[in-house]
Amino acid sequence: MLTMEDIGALAAANAGAFTTEIEPFTIGGRTFDTDSEPLIMGVVNRSRDSTYRDSVAPTPADAVRRARILFHQGAHVIDIGAESSRAGGLRVSTHDQIDALIPVVEELSADHVPVSIESYDVDVIQAAVSAGACVVNLTGTRDDDAIFDIVGSAGASLLMCFTPGETVRDELSIRIEADPIPALIEHFEPRIEHAQSRGVRSIAIDAGLGFFYGPEVDPISKIRHQAQVLLHSFRLRSLGVPSCQVMPHAFDVFQEEFRSAEGVFAVLGFLGRVGILRVHEVARVRASLELMRTIDVEL
Repeated sequence: MLTMEDIGALAAANAGAFTTEIEPFTIGGRTFDTDSEPLIMGVVNRSRDSTYRDSVAPTPADAVRRARILFHQGAHVIDIGAESSRAGGLRVSTHDQIDALIPVVEELSADHVPVSIESYDVDVIQAAVSAGACVVNLTGTRDDDAIFDIVGSAGASLLMCFTPGETVRDELSIRIEADPIPALIEHFEPRIEHAQSRGVRSIAIDAGLGFFYGPEVDPISKIRHQAQVLLHSFRLRSLGVPSCQVMPHAFDVFQEEFRSAEGVFAVLGFLGRVGILRVHEVARVRASLELMRTIDVEL
């Protein structure tokens, strides 16, 4: 059970982390202080393998339509991918990913809708950035040198994800540790320095909460782990950059009300000072964040 006393104790034990300054994040030429305005990243999937069916866009026109809806609901940037990160998802060739993504990126960019491209493929990322994507959501470490160079040369922003393997498709399970934060810092610290050395100026990090959990991890343990990492995200501020977290769906708890889950987890993310929330339910999450910015504890 989570209580106010628990949250108070967590904050007291890590008081310095709350005040650690972090860099702003840039999206399409606009720079945001994610402490004062947490950003919403809306999701559009060109892959039919996504478990969140409402995010699936079978055609480029469907993807553009959904992206426009999410943008007008309050998303600051639209994250588009063409290959599912889930275990067993279909492998999509570089050529097919480019065909699925580039018309969408071009049309949205022409409409001044900021686009993030989710990929670990160098050629896909290069094509998307050339077409106007202003954020790269990097789901692997295999080609960091080449991808950091692409992002730096284009003046784009980089969201680097934690993956246990070289790419998210390696299907190595996220490990549930007693305290995952030190391992995340150890993973990201040298990568951030590496990216900066290759010209990347705007960086955020993602702990990979939405990636593969093996069959040895029962659903409730997964939900508990995701919630704990959200609440502890402020400890990642020592890296000097904003943190991005996917908002869980927690189907085993919410069941037929699973579409409400992201709005609830957004509250935990806000308390944990998550700077970018990657979501499917933009309107629900926007309302939750607005509530948290409106209320206080003073009587």
